[in-house]
Amino acid sequence: MIRKVATLLVTLVVLSLGQMPLSYAAAKGPVIVIHINGEIDQGQVALVNRALSGAKEKGAGTVLVEIDTFGGLVDSAVKIRDMISDSSLDTICYIKNRAWSAGALIALAHKHIAIAPGGSIGAAEPIPATEKTVAALKAEFAATANKTGRNPLVAEAMVDKSLGFPGYAKPGEILALTDYQAVQLSYADLVASDRNTVLSHYGLDKTEQVEYREELADKMAGWFSNPVIKTILLAVIFFTFFAEVKTAGTGVAAMAGLVAMLILFASQWMTGVGGWLEILLFLGGFLLISVELFVPGFGFFGVAGAGCILVSIFLILGGNQAALAILLAGFVIALIAFLLLLKKLPSSRLWKSLVLKDSETTGAGFVSGQNYEAYLGKTGVAVTLLRPAGTVDIEGFYFDAVSEGKYIEPGSRIKVVNVTGNKIVVRLVESNQ
Repeated sequence: MIRKVATLLVTLVVLSLGQMPLSYAAAKGPVIVIHINGEIDQGQVALVNRALSGAKEKGAGTVLVEIDTFGGLVDSAVKIRDMISDSSLDTICYIKNRAWSAGALIALAHKHIAIAPGGSIGAAEPIPATEKTVAALKAEFAATANKTGRNPLVAEAMVDKSLGFPGYAKPGEILALTDYQAVQLSYADLVASDRNTVLSHYGLDKTEQVEYREELADKMAGWFSNPVIKTILLAVIFFTFFAEVKTAGTGVAAMAGLVAMLILFASQWMTGVGGWLEILLFLGGFLLISVELFVPGFGFFGVAGAGCILVSIFLILGGNQAALAILLAGFVIALIAFLLLLKKLPSSRLWKSLVLKDSETTGAGFVSGQNYEAYLGKTGVAVTLLRPAGTVDIEGFYFDAVSEGKYIEPGSRIKVVNVTGNKIVVRLVESNQ
């Protein structure tokens, strides 16, 4: 009997907590207020990602999103929906005027919705309204509504006008709910004239508020996250790599490519796509390529490093089919541009002004450089690693030389086996010789 009474009391306490305002049930720390206005795009994704990261740092317990939008990019809305839906915080959406199309999907991801007088939510038919796009978006809406305890049939009618919803929209009409209709269908908890009224309803009127609005950095991150811009950045990265190889590592092209790489990674990081894995892969690839330059690895370190960097770029772009398309498009554009440059540059005015046109021929009184045939057969010491080129010391003089094919370690004894003009070829002298 006592156990039954105790169980009943615990059940009543749990139920009562479920009905309590957020300030008593779970709220803690400040309320994070996020302003989403205008078209939904990647800049708004960066804003929400930054705000939710700030919420963790400040120990917030509640996020309130004030939204007023006609819609925007579905891809961006899905990313925001996922961030809000996956958040462990209490989430409130305050629809100030309207949450249409992509904005409706974001609103449905919240645990609580409040709407301003005269506000509306819905009207989410995709453009173009093909069978595929309607089916995909309808599923997203229905799943989101179901997860937050709302009638998924209402959400489906917001996307697919062929469905309608009895009493609110006839078949052939897209569903959009007004303020009072949203309350009737439990798509809003209340109609509130301002934010303070919303916070008061949930017992948060005396809680500190920290506001986040879209800033220039968010807009820039959104702009650089545009698929076209990402393709251009990748084309720059690949082009500078080709140029660096062609110019034998002058470093100028490498710096330009590094800047493009940093912009790509930073923009994706700010929109919540990139993580530490991508950065570690990129740094690991860079380290492996650096090792290849100084340690003989027969190309293994270089290939592995390039592979790590390519994988990091693929993942930072999203790691999906769209990412692969952007990666391939950037590579093709860079390759075409590089080949055109190689073809056109020698005949351009710039190239002609930089290149010496006069030949230093024997007939004009010029002679070739010093001939090193006198050193044929002589022995010396490798000053640097010969892989195969390097520096050798022969009778106290330093010369540029190449090995006969085998890498020669610094300090090893060498012998000059061939001389062609000023080109010296050396061979490792074995210890038993």
